[in-house]
Amino acid sequence: MTTLIIPFSPGTIDAAAHFDYVLSTDGVTASSQGNAPLALLPANHDEVVVLVPVQVLSWHQVKLPVGSVPRVLSGERANNRLRAILDGALEDQLLDDPAQLHLALQPHATSEPLVWVAACDRVWLKAALSALAGAGLAVDRVVPEFTPQALAGTVVVTGEAEHPRVAGLQRVLAAEGDATAASAATGGLLACELSAPAMLLLGEAQAQGAQQTPPQLVAEPAVAALAEAWFKRHATLQQRAERLLHAAQSPWDLAQFDLAHVNRDRRWASVTQAFVSFLRAPQWRVARVVLVLGVFVNLFGLNAWALREQALLNAKREAVRAVLLETFPKVPVVVDAPLQMAREVAALQRASGAAAGSDMESVLASFAAVAPVGYSLTAIEFASSELRLQGTKVNDAAAVATQLKARGLRAVEQGEHWLIAAGVQP
Repeated sequence: MTTLIIPFSPGTIDAAAHFDYVLSTDGVTASSQGNAPLALLPANHDEVVVLVPVQVLSWHQVKLPVGSVPRVLSGERANNRLRAILDGALEDQLLDDPAQLHLALQPHATSEPLVWVAACDRVWLKAALSALAGAGLAVDRVVPEFTPQALAGTVVVTGEAEHPRVAGLQRVLAAEGDATAASAATGGLLACELSAPAMLLLGEAQAQGAQQTPPQLVAEPAVAALAEAWFKRHATLQQRAERLLHAAQSPWDLAQFDLAHVNRDRRWASVTQAFVSFLRAPQWRVARVVLVLGVFVNLFGLNAWALREQALLNAKREAVRAVLLETFPKVPVVVDAPLQMAREVAALQRASGAAAGSDMESVLASFAAVAPVGYSLTAIEFASSELRLQGTKVNDAAAVATQLKARGLRAVEQGEHWLIAAGVQP
């Protein structure tokens, strides 16, 4: 499945803005990357993932009441109730009015431990997503550039040599009156310029003094030397495209609550994505071949079985036809062999003086055998091999008709009349 990753910038985003992008055909490596306006972004993709920059997000931990988190974040009533609970729980932590912010819970959130909540400007996020929608790009997921879970054991240094930035988890509380440190450490996730206060908040000095195992240092090539100089240890190089691709694989999705596509059926979207991945992903190639072979074998087997059954049926028809022509060679054309056989047998019976099954005597004898005791006839009419009887009312007419049907007769009760004729096979 081909994924188009679009990292947002902290500034104003509109239709005229240029966007960085990373395109991946397998979700592991970047096949292409670049910068282009919306109209020139790659169109050959199956999924669009946007990354929200860490600069516009604030992170908070809250404990939610028991039973306040629904199993699935869907449904207007459940969303409104949970959003109201979050507004109340975060009222003392947020600097802005909660009504002006967009909030999102961490994946698989529960009401037992503390859960992470991401907050950002609602107007800015909606405007950015609307710009993409106006260009015909349907966003599938909205993912943070960094998350507390991803930075649990990692410190990431990004940017250019002139303006390096660091992202990690705060391990030392900010001192009172330090506005820069306090704003950078909001919610325990640090994202700011690489500087001495940032190193203090990351707890580097305390970790080295206590000989603790420091978090892994990851840096982009442009700032790798600076990162190693500041942290005094080896840095693992990571290209920006690789970092963005890794961030897009996060289970986080900020598309919750009041975003335009929050009511989309996510389960159906997951099934669709899995189906597309099965059709195109290289790792499913063997499974696709096996499935196609299985379908082909089953179709071939069903056709072969149908041809065999058709041949057996034709053989039986030919056998009945042969018996008819052998027994009655004067029959000119065979249309319905069983019916023509019955007619020829009835004609022989009449010619020999024996009663045929459709003669009046045979039909009357069959009716007399199943008629209820005490039944009396008042009129008998026989015409065109159909017997019409008039007599007393029969209480259990359905039972009589069933017994006549077993004898090969069709019987219908019409008030005090019975219409009986041959033609029903027992």
